[in-house]
Amino acid sequence: METFLQTTNLVKRAYWLVRLRWIATAGLVIAVFFASEVLKVKLPMPKLYFFAGILTVYNFLLFDLLRYFTWGDKEPSRKAVNRIITFQISLDLVILTTILHLSGGIENPFFLFFVFHMIIASILLSRLQSYLEATFAVFLFGLLVLLEYYGVIAHHPLEGFAAHGFYRSGSFVFGTILVFSATLFLVVYMTSSISLQLQKQQDSYEQANLQLREKDRLKNEYVLRLTHDIRGHLAAIQSCLSIVDSRMVGPLNEKQENLVHRSYKRAAKCMAFITSLLKLTRMKLTGQLEMGNFSLRKSVFNAMAAVQDRVVKKSIDVSYEIDETVDEIYGESVLIEEALANLLFNAARYTPGNGAIVVKVKDLGDEVMIEVSDTGIGISQGDTDRIFEEFYRAENARKTERDGTGLGLSIARQVVQRHGGRIWAQNNQTIGSTFSMVLPKNAPKEQQAQL
Repeated sequence: METFLQTTNLVKRAYWLVRLRWIATAGLVIAVFFASEVLKVKLPMPKLYFFAGILTVYNFLLFDLLRYFTWGDKEPSRKAVNRIITFQISLDLVILTTILHLSGGIENPFFLFFVFHMIIASILLSRLQSYLEATFAVFLFGLLVLLEYYGVIAHHPLEGFAAHGFYRSGSFVFGTILVFSATLFLVVYMTSSISLQLQKQQDSYEQANLQLREKDRLKNEYVLRLTHDIRGHLAAIQSCLSIVDSRMVGPLNEKQENLVHRSYKRAAKCMAFITSLLKLTRMKLTGQLEMGNFSLRKSVFNAMAAVQDRVVKKSIDVSYEIDETVDEIYGESVLIEEALANLLFNAARYTPGNGAIVVKVKDLGDEVMIEVSDTGIGISQGDTDRIFEEFYRAENARKTERDGTGLGLSIARQVVQRHGGRIWAQNNQTIGSTFSMVLPKNAPKEQQAQL
């Protein structure tokens, strides 16, 4: 896992280097044009533009090479990606040296751009490879300057920009090479040191993240086993209480009936809580859903029927608006129906008597939006971002109704996110709140190919 994370990071860096080269190519063209047309510096324009073209073609080829290594979510070899980056930086140094040779050599202040290459090399490569690149850069620049100094190759002066003859001054040439070399190696040392510290921190964060995930998995497994056992015992208690409460084992006096009935109701609430916790834990542990096409319209009606008794008792008016084009979508019908029912139960619980709940289902093209609006107590200020957390209940919700698990909205969020959708809540302008969830209509493309 750690190797894969590092490889993926390296691929991103390789693409980053390609993007930087596009900027460098554009900068070269602009700099050559500006120096020639505005500053009236005499330059071998065709040759410099030719190298800009070479950079463009070479960058396209490198981009295609990286795409080949990562095509179809392949896991590229770390060594292969590292070689590509090393090749890019080395070739960039050669091209920069050639451009400097055509535009003044040691008299061109753009030789400082070697420093940028060393910074990039120190970020992308190991410390040893960075020092090797610095050595290669010193060799290339030193070779260029010395060959011009001894007259082995021609010097192309920057006429109209800088005084000529510096390349013939031995003290200037050797002094510049010395300072240039010291600067590059110092830059590599400082940048690679910082990069190594950051890499160590990143590795420790990734390791800590893996450990947290493992601890969360163990916690979920423990909760799953524990709640499963509790549910079994609780089911037996509820069953016995149900028999006594229904007087199947004999009549009860008023006090006995009251105590048994209260115990039965509490057991039922505990059972609902344990069942919700089991569903949420299983969903987090497995992450697998039995997906397929189903009628969303039918699921909406089923969810509304599930809350019918509660809304009738409180005289809450429930209405719906479903776009005619909404029919089948792809997903796990039972879980989506459960998520919608949770939103409806939540609305019914916190809507006063004689209130109203409106369910709207809108066709958004590739997605559908389901809105559950109510005339209830709304959401307390500051609680909007937290109400979907496990076991969390808004302040005004706790004041309105003491009972509640704080799991219904969390389960709804888990279901929607597992389907690649979105869910959120907001207060209405006048009264109450609206819970919205957006679900994709179709399976992801990779799943469609397997169907």
